Amino acid sequence: MADDRRRKRPTTATGRLFRLTGMTTSIATRVAGHQVKGLFQSDQSKAADREKLLQHIGKEVAATLGEMKGAVMKVGQIASQMQDILPAEISDQLKVLQNASAPMPFHVIRRQLERELGAPLNELFTRFDEQPFAAASIGQVHYALTPDGAEVVVKVQYPAVKESIDSDMKHLRRILRLGSLLKVDEAALDAVFREIRNQLHEELDYRQEANNLEHFQVFHQDQPWLVIPRVFPTLSSEKVLTLSYETGTALDQVDDAHGFDQSTRNQLGERLFDAIGQQIFQLRAVHCDPHPGNFAFRPDGTIVIYDFGAVKRLPEQDAELLKRLVRTAINKEWGALDTLLLELGARKKDTRVSDDFYAVWIELLLRAFDDEPYDFGDSQLHTDIMRQVKRTPLEQMLKFQPSSRSLLVERVISGHYWTMMKLGVNTAFRPNLEKAINAAAPGD
Repeated sequence: MADDRRRKRPTTATGRLFRLTGMTTSIATRVAGHQVKGLFQSDQSKAADREKLLQHIGKEVAATLGEMKGAVMKVGQIASQMQDILPAEISDQLKVLQNASAPMPFHVIRRQLERELGAPLNELFTRFDEQPFAAASIGQVHYALTPDGAEVVVKVQYPAVKESIDSDMKHLRRILRLGSLLKVDEAALDAVFREIRNQLHEELDYRQEANNLEHFQVFHQDQPWLVIPRVFPTLSSEKVLTLSYETGTALDQVDDAHGFDQSTRNQLGERLFDAIGQQIFQLRAVHCDPHPGNFAFRPDGTIVIYDFGAVKRLPEQDAELLKRLVRTAINKEWGALDTLLLELGARKKDTRVSDDFYAVWIELLLRAFDDEPYDFGDSQLHTDIMRQVKRTPLEQMLKFQPSSRSLLVERVISGHYWTMMKLGVNTAFRPNLEKAINAAAPGD
């Protein structure tokens, strides 16, 4: 019975509410039981039970969110990358959501597409593949041919996703607050959720994504090695986006056997790094969904970037603050770094952090950006960071918290660390980093 329930996806607002409410109630009951039980336990037993509780919560949240489309699954995917907010036992369980997205039945997609574009499918396209080649949390992508023979991809948003955002976010936020399980204060959590909610609302407007595509095409027009799909406006709407079909090799196939030697992989890594750096510090708008499916590569050194729905726009003061943070970290100016982290909101007020703490962590975080080549293909940096987290007293880690001003930029950087690993890049990135933070933005 439980397996049947998990396979059945809720398709109505009432069904979604019932499923989310049921999950919240179940978790709340377990948390309350854990708290009562803890009154009669030793610290050691309490810690062991807490670990089991967190693992159970992670599994239950991942299982429920994995059944659902829409904002709640999208936030779950983002949360899986937010180890600075969630206990590892929960974030580890949520990682399954990164690839857990079964497609919608085609009749649902067809109805949505015809409603949005105002004509029968066979009048809009001469060919439309019913089987999608990509399915995500808020929509899926189909290959098609236009009447004039152009090869295109058609991105169709799932019905009722936009309408469910507020309810989904409310329930997920309540779950994350239960039993004070989070390592962040209320104000910071509110700011993070506002940032994610605003980003989701923008991502669900495909007209905004069309504008993003054109904006980035203009910015990167002098870099022919960066390909951004072209929009077909007459076949697009708020919930349907038709783009030119741009081919490339998936990240997991970028290797010698597919024509990518070490020199090419290094070039791809440097070009990707440079493009992201220019977007953050010059354009002040960055493609902020580093999922491997949003990138493809060609043996001639070309990078194809898909899905510009998730774009983070940086106010000038935030971009400048991030530049100053990087410079002070490189220069080992620990007092200035601490002040900037407080200004960013990544450090809690009324606490103190030692220079030794910063020295250890900055060495780790800048290790891959040295003057000497760094072999991402053999990188153990992520392991070393987790080892250092375990070594560091909890009260020291609790002096830091996620900042809504840098949350999505951090997602970009951490996400592309894994891209560099899978590419097997082996090069020195310090010159690229210096170039990124020293380049002037247009109009400066």
